Amino acid sequence: MKDQFADLDAIAQAELVRQRRVSPLELVDAAIDRIEALNPQLNAVIIPLFDQARAQAKSGAIPDGPFRGVPFLMKDLGAAYGGDPLYMGTRLLRDAHFIAPHDTYLAAKFKAAGFICVGKTNTPELGLITTTEPEAFGPSHNPWDLTRSTGGSSGGSAGAVAARMVAVAHANDGGGSIRIPASECGLVGLKPSRGRVSLGPDTGDAWHGFVIEHVVTRSVRDTAAVLDQTAGYMAGDPYAAPAQRGPFLRDAVAPPERLRIGLMRRTPRGANALHPDCLAAVDDAASALQSLGHSVEESHPAALDESLSIMEPFVAVISGHTAMVLDQLGTLVGRKITAEDVEPWTWFLAEQGFALSASNYLSAIQVLQILSRQFMQWWAGGFDLLLIPTLASPPPLLGELVITRDGLAEGLRRLLDLSPYCAFFNITGQPAISLPLFWNSANLPIGVQLVADFGREDLLIRVAAELEQARPWKDRRPPVCA
Repeated sequence: MKDQFADLDAIAQAELVRQRRVSPLELVDAAIDRIEALNPQLNAVIIPLFDQARAQAKSGAIPDGPFRGVPFLMKDLGAAYGGDPLYMGTRLLRDAHFIAPHDTYLAAKFKAAGFICVGKTNTPELGLITTTEPEAFGPSHNPWDLTRSTGGSSGGSAGAVAARMVAVAHANDGGGSIRIPASECGLVGLKPSRGRVSLGPDTGDAWHGFVIEHVVTRSVRDTAAVLDQTAGYMAGDPYAAPAQRGPFLRDAVAPPERLRIGLMRRTPRGANALHPDCLAAVDDAASALQSLGHSVEESHPAALDESLSIMEPFVAVISGHTAMVLDQLGTLVGRKITAEDVEPWTWFLAEQGFALSASNYLSAIQVLQILSRQFMQWWAGGFDLLLIPTLASPPPLLGELVITRDGLAEGLRRLLDLSPYCAFFNITGQPAISLPLFWNSANLPIGVQLVADFGREDLLIRVAAELEQARPWKDRRPPVCA
């Protein structure tokens, strides 16, 4: 199936509405048709909101933002619209038919931008794993190969955008959950700097500042334009990113100056072999950057080879927050949560969190903050960007990353083997972007990752737009696609 809107990015769709060449209802109806046709194969959208989306489109009461009338999907985790279901990948909230009590700040900004939410997307339970295969809703399937994972935790959003259900979908990232699905589904996935987008009003710093909200898109300009609408300090936020240097959308049309870019062609410590496809992808990106006039040399922060020393404190922070969330869920459902209520990996983390002392938690934070300072010295030493693989291997088969009660240690090893790079930049709070510049011989997307100094999303957007023009990907379409 194909319609006249499927290949348009969000900015192009909004322009049609602005020119009165199409109505919001036409865009919404077309998106719903695409979802109904493709979702049985992909299981990307788990909560359809079709009736209320059509009602909003018909009402004319759509805020006059830059994306007025553009259909949009919300990830079922993190940001939420008041009055809509919120299940966070759990059986608990699904069976309780839980409804979000109010808009989060980010949801309110999506509304003000003019987006019309047509549904909510699949996510692993509490976003705790890098594949979207929750017991509560079943696996999302990758439109490039239905036997493959879409990544996690924003896998439903990524699968939907890659298949052209919508042009843009909400995503968030606490250890790679924007960049990993972007890599596996052939999308643009920017993780903004810590504090760039508010998590309020209910959360100050999820996972002690590791988590940041944004979207997945098919074009760099959509990524930039959405960030212009959602970025900014909100009263009471615990911290804020450095002030923008100007509109991010302007950066999408302004080529960067000649940059000094470091390149890493192996996994941290060289502990495991980097898959040849991922090495080819990062080498190809390095070649493209050199052809654009940038200096690329093999160099990376020495702290990137400290993957073993960060894992214990990183998991400690996530475990502490997982235990807190299960306590909160217990309050919502009116009873204490047990191992039978959640998936094995969730319970494993929560048990560690329940046993974690305040002293040990704060010690973990201190270790990670010291590591962050070591990281930042590399950028302070004269490099503008770091070029690394997004993942260490192509999209895995569904089921490969599912963690069972009897395979917790092995499951964790598989997660780390696939994604040895992403979490570092959640710890440091730096902006990082995964770009779809390479496809392997099996026609699977292989993302590459660029990382900038803290607060320098502008630089990432400029380089990403330059690469998009030099190596365009917009005409690449997966086999399952509108």
